[in-house]
Amino acid sequence: MYDVTIIGSGPGGYVAAIRCAQLGMKTAIIERYSTLGGTCLNVGCIPSKALLDSTEHYHLAKHSFEAHGIQVTGLQVDLVKMMRRKNEVVQQTCDGVQYLMKKNKVDVFHGHGSFVNTNTIQIAKADGSKETLETRKTILATGSKPSSIPGVEIDKQRVITSTEALTLQEIPEEMVVIGGGVIGLELGQVYSRLGTKVRVIEYADSILPTMDRALGKELQRVLKKKGMEFYLSHSVKNTSVQGKKVLVTADNKKGMEVTFQGDYCLVSVGRRPYTDNLGLESIGIQTEKGQIPVNDHLETSVPGIYAIGDVIRGAMLAHKAEEEGVYVAETMAGQKPHINYMAIPGVVYTWPEVASVGYTEEELKAKEHAYKSGSFPFKALGRARAANETDGFIKVLADKATDEILGVHMIGARIADLIAEAVVALEYRASAEDISRISHAHPTFTEAMKEACLATTEKRPIHL
Repeated sequence: MYDVTIIGSGPGGYVAAIRCAQLGMKTAIIERYSTLGGTCLNVGCIPSKALLDSTEHYHLAKHSFEAHGIQVTGLQVDLVKMMRRKNEVVQQTCDGVQYLMKKNKVDVFHGHGSFVNTNTIQIAKADGSKETLETRKTILATGSKPSSIPGVEIDKQRVITSTEALTLQEIPEEMVVIGGGVIGLELGQVYSRLGTKVRVIEYADSILPTMDRALGKELQRVLKKKGMEFYLSHSVKNTSVQGKKVLVTADNKKGMEVTFQGDYCLVSVGRRPYTDNLGLESIGIQTEKGQIPVNDHLETSVPGIYAIGDVIRGAMLAHKAEEEGVYVAETMAGQKPHINYMAIPGVVYTWPEVASVGYTEEELKAKEHAYKSGSFPFKALGRARAANETDGFIKVLADKATDEILGVHMIGARIADLIAEAVVALEYRASAEDISRISHAHPTFTEAMKEACLATTEKRPIHL
């Protein structure tokens, strides 16, 4: 009998397993695939960032080195080697999770887990055999799968998802990307850097539609300058494969039908919770709009059964799932943890990078919350000029009366790391003045945060 069993070994699941074991619980984890780590480590966050980093090196060598006085000749891409490196990074990361399970004495089972009853889980293994285990409590951390839209049939050959885009054996001449969100832009930029003509079709009137609009506007400007094309307010009707080409038909904002052609069509219209064949109905759990309903303690309608990550409400982010995994483990141990969902950042790993935490300006306007804003452009930053990375800005939103920081929105170099300061500010309810009076090392990119807070507090940035 296990104290707790986790179904799913992605960031939420394996972190929950480690924390449960640290707290003295006899812990098991079930993973349906042969490697641990879930979507994030195997076909998501880690491999996509490996390719983004590799292609960024190539892009810099091709377009930026000359400005630094570095001459390069005979530059070319070895896609096979690039993909091999990506696979090695994935393998090392997944092996690291396996090591952590062993270190923390977490029992690992491979196969598809499903409920027989609230305390019995059946594991269907790849060889056709089955095994059952008994557990007092269970955490569902089964993650998500790519979604599609009506009229678009994913064949995984020419009409592909992010999973297949990470393993292409050729550099396409043309690629159509359906969806201008995080996944589409990241993988679109990977292939754009390699020489592919990338066209992004987005239903909304801006890319990154869920983030502060200023970010999408600036990112589109930069990516367009680098060769990517954007077709906003376009509604995709269908796709058709004709030999080695894909035709994508859509209605533009005027209602006129337009057609796009590519060697591949990357469908990146979001993800859906993965709750297939878990036996939820056998224990009385009903999904709502595909998600598993939970209370404030992330417990389902069945006592002792918890759910975290992509299968429940909220943003589908690996680090959000990790926080929820720790939260559930500590709750089960009788502790009083907390999660501030407004202080969970979202990051886009394009270049320039994009990140956001807290309220967007559009959300504050909708709430009729009195606020003030200030921003600082990277072009006015000494470190950015030295690095030849002058695209982007940092925008800070603060309460008009109290000066408490309500949201921070960034785009530029090294933003994925810079957003951490904003997260700390929100978690500790800092004012814009608090941050503006903290010494920031010079010359650094973080000075832009200080200057943006100065612009918010008294409209008095020093270097602008």
